[in-house]
Amino acid sequence: MSNSVTGRAGIPQTLWAAHGRHTGPAPDDLVRQTLRRHKESGDIDDFAEPPVPEDSTRRIFEARWRADGTVTVRARLTLGPCADRPRGHQWRLIAEAEHPWDEGWASPATLFWPEDGSGEGDDSSWDHHATLAGVRFRRSNALPTDDKEMRRRLRDATRDTWYVNLVVHEAMTPDERGRLPLSRFLPPGLRDRVVEHRAAPHQLRAVNWALRDLGVEVPRGGAVVLPPSPVPEEYDSREHSVRSVFLNGSEPVELIAALRRFDALPRPLPLDAEEALADLRENWTLLTLREQLVRERRLVAMYAEALEAMTTSRDLYKEAAEQALEALQAYRDLPAPVLPQQQSGSRTPGALQQLTRTFERLKFPGKAQRPPVPAPGPSPELSPGEGPTGSPNASGEPAAHDGATFRNTDLSP
Repeated sequence: MSNSVTGRAGIPQTLWAAHGRHTGPAPDDLVRQTLRRHKESGDIDDFAEPPVPEDSTRRIFEARWRADGTVTVRARLTLGPCADRPRGHQWRLIAEAEHPWDEGWASPATLFWPEDGSGEGDDSSWDHHATLAGVRFRRSNALPTDDKEMRRRLRDATRDTWYVNLVVHEAMTPDERGRLPLSRFLPPGLRDRVVEHRAAPHQLRAVNWALRDLGVEVPRGGAVVLPPSPVPEEYDSREHSVRSVFLNGSEPVELIAALRRFDALPRPLPLDAEEALADLRENWTLLTLREQLVRERRLVAMYAEALEAMTTSRDLYKEAAEQALEALQAYRDLPAPVLPQQQSGSRTPGALQQLTRTFERLKFPGKAQRPPVPAPGPSPELSPGEGPTGSPNASGEPAAHDGATFRNTDLSP
């Protein structure tokens, strides 16, 4: 991550990120010892171990130092057991500087882990690949002899975008100096993020067959930087391949330049690295006095803003409640309206009485009906004992008529 890189999408220029796997016992004790030694020597300003939940198997370590004596760097290492392996611990390390990262600065990995912990015969070291078994960075890794296994390894290697993968073909069997890893020539900012894959002289055709899906090939006796998956738009295999790499102990200048060009490409930040960066920025605990003052001021400003918002909301609710009470009082002062049902209800008793009389008349159909009123004129003389119809009743009294009323009229001629 050179400080000359201008446009980088996803990965900030101030970021350094790496992850790996420790295969030995008690890696947390090793990290504490290393940090304590670097603090005593002045390589780091301070370190801390933030608390974690009691049931958590993770361990977190923080360290702060000044690169070149002036640029503050904050780094956070998370350590936890491997989920897919019975032994070993996975670790991820995120370091962020105040200025764009300079690849000449010390590797953050060697400030948390011992520098000499990656020897060829050391099986309990911290520089094992996080996902590929038997692969380590800071050393050369021979490709499998089986063609299908070789293809599978290279395909899986490009899926882990934390690393920069380099394939080197040996034109002839190198001597002892040529078998040493090329990472020793890399600047510290690249050394612990490059994985070197070595193809034997007779594996040229097989390795190019395995790289066919990636659209690249390694020259005979040369090297190529593999593109990650997905391939960045700015990646060009011609700019990231070297035709000749001399494995005689000399510095591979062209190869280092190709690695720097690749590292300058805009690439998306891995998802777990993005989470680790957010954790570093939001949950950082190793604060200086100035940083503590800035954080407290930020909290005070945030609380003041929240209080102001709550006060404004309270005033708005109070004003709305007062308006509602005024509207309710005005509604109560209005005269009660006369409903149509109430107006028709005042005439209901008289209409009901008239309807009742009508039903009383029609209630008993067997009773005699009222006789017709006689026309004016002389009436026949009624003999004693006869009713108005001329037929006497049993008692000799005039027959009664329902609802008939007679006037006292003079019947004499």
